[in-house]
Amino acid sequence: MRNLRVFVLSFRMEVANPRPRIFLLSPASTDGLRARQLTSPRAGFGAAQRYRGPEGVTIEEAFTFMSSLYFRGKITYARHFAAPPPELSLGTPDDGILVIAPGFGLVPPSWRITPEEMKTLRRTPVDLKSRAYCAPMKKHVEQLRDLAPSAWVVLLGSVATAKYVDLLLPTFGDRLLFPRDFAGAGDMKRGGMMLRAAREDREMAYVTLAAPRRRARA
Repeated sequence: MRNLRVFVLSFRMEVANPRPRIFLLSPASTDGLRARQLTSPRAGFGAAQRYRGPEGVTIEEAFTFMSSLYFRGKITYARHFAAPPPELSLGTPDDGILVIAPGFGLVPPSWRITPEEMKTLRRTPVDLKSRAYCAPMKKHVEQLRDLAPSAWVVLLGSVATAKYVDLLLPTFGDRLLFPRDFAGAGDMKRGGMMLRAAREDREMAYVTLAAPRRRARA
């Protein structure tokens, strides 16, 4: 793609003073078999019981169950390498990590899902034509820009379609990054990459989309 200018940013070159970074995690599918298992009123395992309980289940636990390799890889990697700016460092495991929750915008991993929240997650399409998806996302993205004006924002999710990038790129510009090795890899492979990188304490190199992307014709 000639109109795509890509810069490879390796943290290995900035070990002495790495730039603060925040990870944005794309959501797990709430329509698959494991999602149906989690939300079944007959399920007796812990996560399902917590989901039905008054406090709900954390989005981290729910999405990790629904996507046992890909989302588990994302949250494991993000927890290992997150380095939030001081203004967003609260001393919690959520620091520097936000999850895309359709219908709710950006939420921390400890945000809880009950059957009521699940209804919204399921009925909100991850689609730029959906106001229910875009409005809370735009609001939270702008808030994040103002709260962390110099931090890198690393998307652990697909950049092959517009559904995430077109909401993030206009606000963050060349601060929006994604793992270089994600290009051409499927979800399962990406999940394995991130688990291995965290286990080996080896952060991946990132690239940024710094020019308009070529769009496919409708």
